[in-house]
Amino acid sequence: MTGNNIKYYNELLEEDLTFISEQTKDILENFKYKTIFITGGTGFFGKWFLETFAYMNSKLNLNCNVIILSRNPEKFLKDYYYFGNNKQFKFIKGDVRNFEYPEEKIDFIIHAATEASEKLNNENPLLMFDTIIEGTRYVLDLAKEKKVKSFLFTSSGAVYGKQPSEMTHISEDYNGAPDCLNPKSAYGEGKRAAEMLCTLYFNQYSVPVKIARCFAFVGPYLPLNAHFAIGNFILNTLNGQNIIIKGDGTPYRSYLYAADLITWLLTILLKGENNKAYNVGSDRDITIKELAEKIQSFNTKIKVRVLKEAYNKVNVERYVPSISLIKDELSLNISYNLVKSIKRTINYYFNIKTL
Repeated sequence: MTGNNIKYYNELLEEDLTFISEQTKDILENFKYKTIFITGGTGFFGKWFLETFAYMNSKLNLNCNVIILSRNPEKFLKDYYYFGNNKQFKFIKGDVRNFEYPEEKIDFIIHAATEASEKLNNENPLLMFDTIIEGTRYVLDLAKEKKVKSFLFTSSGAVYGKQPSEMTHISEDYNGAPDCLNPKSAYGEGKRAAEMLCTLYFNQYSVPVKIARCFAFVGPYLPLNAHFAIGNFILNTLNGQNIIIKGDGTPYRSYLYAADLITWLLTILLKGENNKAYNVGSDRDITIKELAEKIQSFNTKIKVRVLKEAYNKVNVERYVPSISLIKDELSLNISYNLVKSIKRTINYYFNIKTL
């Protein structure tokens, strides 16, 4: 990697972290000299939280300590050694369902374990379900024991089940649910039951829970070889490969950039109403085919191919949130449009490839 590439790579992340700190500057003092416990600290969300707290400690002198739970911290720190060198970060090894509780006083918990893994959900849905339910209860018990100031649970838009095609944007008051007779609903049903656990711990033990129902995202650290269409398309573009859409390209999705995502999650943690769920995602919908074409425009040497003809242009599949609640109550807005979000993600991974 050339010196110019290294500089650009560092500047891109630093620009995003500066944006996050500026957007949350009125609430950051809440973290000063406090301790934050994070589950799922080595996933997509987790890496962004670690980058953010490291940046804020360095630039803003927050002096907050971060305890990170990981099943395999040694493996993670081989690739991200600089997190291990951070004196205010402490990694503990364990399963989210039965790890040894840290002795330190804990002020805030961000429970972001159990990412949406299509492979696990298909191959071992019972393990997926158990991990979500048992892990959430175990971490809520920790929150109760430590008397935390706030507990953020990263849930999912999957709790709504299949979005009705006539409903362009799904809101928090929609009472749909996953199909409990379909094993593939293990992830969504697990998150739904975990939200109930949060409510019960709030009502019975006054644990100050906040729930973020997360949809789809893009940005540095997004896995490009997982089941996320936007990541797969970006990988195709970087590798000079045609983008192949196995379906008909008509489903609607939306994507929020990672810097907006972390800004929103921190705001919910510190300003959200207890025992309340907020949709987190973009409300700017786009079809999968249109998404592929936008990404392909960054490499015009490749083409987009749709394998199936669109047979139903009325009852199309949708997975798009309404974000009126979070806009109105927490004054949050989308700052990165989709083209800018894609461009920043491509640039990040292009420079990583040249290392």
